[in-house]
Amino acid sequence: MSYQDRVVLITGATGALGQVVARQFADQGANLALLSRSTENLSAMVTELELPKERVFFSAVDLADGKSLQSAISKIIDRFGKLDILIHLVGGWTGGATTLDTDFNTINEMLDQHLWTTYQLSKNALPQLLANKWGRFIIISTPFAERPAAKLGAYSIAKAAQETLMLTLSEELKTTGVTANILRVKTIDIAREKTTAPNAENANWTTPEEISSAVLHLCTDQAGAINGARIPMYGSY
Repeated sequence: MSYQDRVVLITGATGALGQVVARQFADQGANLALLSRSTENLSAMVTELELPKERVFFSAVDLADGKSLQSAISKIIDRFGKLDILIHLVGGWTGGATTLDTDFNTINEMLDQHLWTTYQLSKNALPQLLANKWGRFIIISTPFAERPAAKLGAYSIAKAAQETLMLTLSEELKTTGVTANILRVKTIDIAREKTTAPNAENANWTTPEEISSAVLHLCTDQAGAINGARIPMYGSY
């Protein structure tokens, strides 16, 4: 598997999952465009990757700010001449209150993190993929988007909205060579506990390496027929 000359944009790049995804793409020859909120964390990450300067770009960006994101995309195109793959890993979590006890601001914050960042990324970056007549757009979601649990209302609402956006895009992208897909994860096992301390609770968790492997497969030419998929990565749920 090689991504030689592919340009991969990763949002939330400095997170635990983002770092694994970036490393695996880098090892396969991809050029990286890394976005996160912290310039300091991005700089440290780029140092650890030890890539030639011509293979990596990074920028601190608020994805909810369309102008800031547009500027970053323009700089990526100036650096690499194109953009091929979007891996959107931004998004937080909240829970613990019933829907009736959840205030407007909490729901709005979840929508900002999940729906509106995905929308801004779509508006500003997808035209570059369409210009190539080839591209991949992938997000990470949750089974709670389809099967909400009690006291997870704000999070579930936002993820359901994000998934609806991606599924709509997948229909609109048919025949373009660009695909849009969703990986569903219940819990990202950052500490690899299901391996080091397996139990009934963590049996359906998913490690960053497992997620990254699925991401890389979806970004191959051979996965071009996969579009509008919601792929479960949580075993038994």
